[in-house]
Amino acid sequence: MKFLETRAEMVELAASLFQRGYSVGSAGNISVRVADGYLMTPTNSSLGRLDAERLSLLDHGWNHISGDAPSKEVVMHRAMYEARPDTGAIVHLHSTHVTALSCLAPGNGPLIKPHTPYLVMRLGEDIPLVPYYKPGDAGMERDIFEAAREAKAIILGNHGSIVAGKSLVNAVDSAEELEVSAQLALLLRGRDTRPLTAVEIDALMNR
Repeated sequence: MKFLETRAEMVELAASLFQRGYSVGSAGNISVRVADGYLMTPTNSSLGRLDAERLSLLDHGWNHISGDAPSKEVVMHRAMYEARPDTGAIVHLHSTHVTALSCLAPGNGPLIKPHTPYLVMRLGEDIPLVPYYKPGDAGMERDIFEAAREAKAIILGNHGSIVAGKSLVNAVDSAEELEVSAQLALLLRGRDTRPLTAVEIDALMNR
């Protein structure tokens, strides 16, 4: 995809997330790998009101090259790309149900159990939780890196989620799937449920 087309796609998909309530105000940020490095939504920008010409461009060393200043949460994106070299794009959201789950007291099991094949096929069987860090805190980078080595999606304690995908469309679709799965997890919380079995999960993941 050409560079200008990538900019336009980012603006379009970000607006779609905003319009459907996956982000509010200036919450959330998106990045995509490009030939010169990384294209990212600027700091304090709304996903619903992005300007393609003002998107932040960073080089392969994460130095700001052009456009507005990048999101202060660039450390999260860097950790995910470094942990998952095949990643083409990353979506970080404060969507309602994932964020609600992230605020619950930790239990003995995962916040989201593998109840549906769609979660497993798109994101895998386990969505790890990383402890709370102040937004932009460089200390989160190591925890996110370690979690991302085994998972495409991570729940951030008292914060939201970060999701990696092979393309921008794939990352957005996966972030949406995570939010719906979090909603199901809250609806099913405290009930006797039937998660997918190990055999069923293996069949979905072609192991």
